[in-house]
Amino acid sequence: MPRPVKVPAAHQVLAILSHLGRQAGPVPAAAVARELGLPRSTTYQLLATLAESGFVVHLADDRRYSLGVAAYELATGYARQAPLQRVSRVPLARLVDRTGHTAHLAVMHGREVIYLIEERAPGRPPLVTDVGVRLPSHLTASGRAMLAALPAAQVRALFPTQDAFVTRHDRGPRSLSALRRLLVEARRWGHAVEDGEVTPGFATVAVAVLDHTGHPVASVAVTVPQAEFRPDLRGAVVAEVGRTARAIAAQISGHTPQPGPTTAATSGVSRPTSSGSAGATPRPGV
Repeated sequence: MPRPVKVPAAHQVLAILSHLGRQAGPVPAAAVARELGLPRSTTYQLLATLAESGFVVHLADDRRYSLGVAAYELATGYARQAPLQRVSRVPLARLVDRTGHTAHLAVMHGREVIYLIEERAPGRPPLVTDVGVRLPSHLTASGRAMLAALPAAQVRALFPTQDAFVTRHDRGPRSLSALRRLLVEARRWGHAVEDGEVTPGFATVAVAVLDHTGHPVASVAVTVPQAEFRPDLRGAVVAEVGRTARAIAAQISGHTPQPGPTTAATSGVSRPTSSGSAGATPRPGV
C-alpha cells in the first residue's frame, strides 16, 4: 500500500476545524493562530476559504470565527451514517464471547455518557446501560475512562460547581477533587472501574477509545456481577476490554493498533503499565 502524501494545507484546515469544534464559543483568528502555532497570514487565508465554503462563519462585529452550517451538515451526516456503531458492533460481540459478560459502548455528551450499543451476554440480566440511556459520566466507568483522557481544564469546565455532582444510591464523587483522584487512578491503572455506584451488585471496567489526536471518542466497558469480580477475572476482563478498545480505535483512525499494555501480577490483580486509554497517547489530565 503506498505511503499517503502529506498535504500541509489540508492538515492546517483540519486543525482549524477541530480547534473551533472544541471551543465553547466563537474565537478570534489571532487566538486560533496562537493555539495551533500557525502564521497569522496563513490562518486568515484558511479561515476566509472555509468561510466561503460555509464551514466557518465570520462574525464581523465581534471579530471572531465559529463553525458554519457546512460543519453542522458533516456532523449530522456522521450521526446518520453511525460509523462508530457500525465499526464497534462486531468487536463488542466478540468481547462478549471472550468474557461471557455484557459489554457496551458509550460516548460523552456534556457531563453525561450516552450508551450507543449494549451486547448482552446470554443468560445475563438486563442492565441500565441500554441503548440511548444517559448517565452522569463521573459515576460510570465509561465516563471516567473518557474523562481521564481529557485535559484538566476541560474536566473543570464540565464540573464547575458542586451542583454538577449528582449521585445514585448515595454513592460516587461529590467534588472535583474526589473526581480527580479517580481519574488519576484510572490513568495509573490503564482503565476505569465503577463498583456498585450505578447498579448495586455490579462492577464495570472501561477503557477509552482514542482517535489519532488522543481525544476520547468513546469507551468500551464490560459489566460483571460483584460476586464474580475476583482479581483473576478482573485482570482478564481488563485485558479483553483494552484489546477491543484498541481494535475500534484502529478502525476509526486508520492506524495499526498498538500492542496491549504489559501487565504484572501484584496481589493477584493485573496492573496495566500503559497510562490510560486505547488508540493513542492520552492527553495530560487532571
